Amino acid sequence: MQIWVDADACPNVIKDILFKAANRVQVPLILVANQALRTPPSPVIRSVVVPAGFDVADNYIVQHCQVGDLLITADIPLAAEVIAKGVQVISPRGEKFTPNNIEQRLAMRNFMEEMRNAGQATGGPAPLNNSDRQAFANVLDRLLAQIARD
Repeated sequence: MQIWVDADACPNVIKDILFKAANRVQVPLILVANQALRTPPSPVIRSVVVPAGFDVADNYIVQHCQVGDLLITADIPLAAEVIAKGVQVISPRGEKFTPNNIEQRLAMRNFMEEMRNAGQATGGPAPLNNSDRQAFANVLDRLLAQIARD
């Protein structure tokens, strides 16, 4: 099992939670981005820099993740792709994407994109707050504990 991070848009506070968790449970953590990232020295943490371009990091993650891995991303289309491969996915806000909810999330994302393209002001997500950080940490801890039991 490895933890993958779609790191270009992942908030630093979430990365810090992941760094601590990966070191605590000694699970490989791979951050994928199109720029160099700050990571603490650790044998279980590494970053992969991919070329800049549309979906280059996403494509790398899809190609390299495997059944049983965990992905951290807010990218709904990426989440849908890796869920189909048997990868577990949670967002930086602590939402667990599953085969049961990803289609609805993808439909809503596509609808909102159509609204934006039509000139409707839809706004973006609210800034990450303390309850989002806590929700993420709780979901991550539960998943890592479940994986350790299995």
